[in-house]
Amino acid sequence: MLTHTQFTTTTRGLQRDIPPMRLFEKAKRYGIWNPSDIDFTQDKTDWQKLTADEKDAILRLTAVFQSGEEAVTLDLLPLMMTVAKEGRIEEEMFLTTFLWEEAKHTDFFNRWLVEVSGSPGDLSHYHTDSYRAIFYDALPAALNRLRTDDSPAAQVIASVTYNMVVEGVLAETGYHTYYTALRDNNLMPGTTKAIDLLKQDESRHIAYGIFLLSRLIAADDSLWDVAQTTMTTLLMPALGVITEAFACYDPMPFGLKVDDFATYAMMHYQKRLSRLEKARGATLDEIYQVTHAAIDQNDA
Repeated sequence: MLTHTQFTTTTRGLQRDIPPMRLFEKAKRYGIWNPSDIDFTQDKTDWQKLTADEKDAILRLTAVFQSGEEAVTLDLLPLMMTVAKEGRIEEEMFLTTFLWEEAKHTDFFNRWLVEVSGSPGDLSHYHTDSYRAIFYDALPAALNRLRTDDSPAAQVIASVTYNMVVEGVLAETGYHTYYTALRDNNLMPGTTKAIDLLKQDESRHIAYGIFLLSRLIAADDSLWDVAQTTMTTLLMPALGVITEAFACYDPMPFGLKVDDFATYAMMHYQKRLSRLEKARGATLDEIYQVTHAAIDQNDA
């Protein structure tokens, strides 16, 4: 039977100066937004003016975000349980905001589908082979593996899949698509405002993922190979999510170019990989300093 022998908050106390607690403070300050407050009045009007292909492209993008947010909401708990089992209360406290925010994002996209696009029904036909490889297979496999194997290597695979690829590459590219298609064309201000807020939430998630992975890699340099291999393995399906979507249109609505978005995704892939490599041989204090600097640069 699981029992407690002591509690952190009544022994050493909380370490408020470490990155997870800094991120927790930001989550409390910036993460309190309600999807139900987003004003879709202009969005509904703009939606009716779009061409059939433009509607389809935005619906496709929203469909992959909707199920992606549901997937991470469903699959996140094993990571939280692993961190809790290790007694890392500060990290667990911040991870509680992950689950709430992913659920909030699921709420937002569902509201959009109902109120803006008009309840379009089953959208799973927008989930291409590459999308399914990541969200139907790789993500749940990596996260749920932690239920029976919470080794550092398993934690690296889980965080790379979730934080570095799903959030750090695919979601970032998806935000860029919304902005290019909608904001650059003065369309759907409620939608793009919500994407701003989602992006702020996810930036904190990515910052934690980089911290977690850096902490693990610094403690065991062999885990760099695990991280690099996982990133490399998921690169092709991640790019496939983009190219398979573009392949459905000729021409692509809103003047979007597949090479621009594939390049954008690769830029974020290289950025994430470079950040992780810097953890090799670093001390925990050095990781704290680098993470604090990154948190300070991000005003959300």
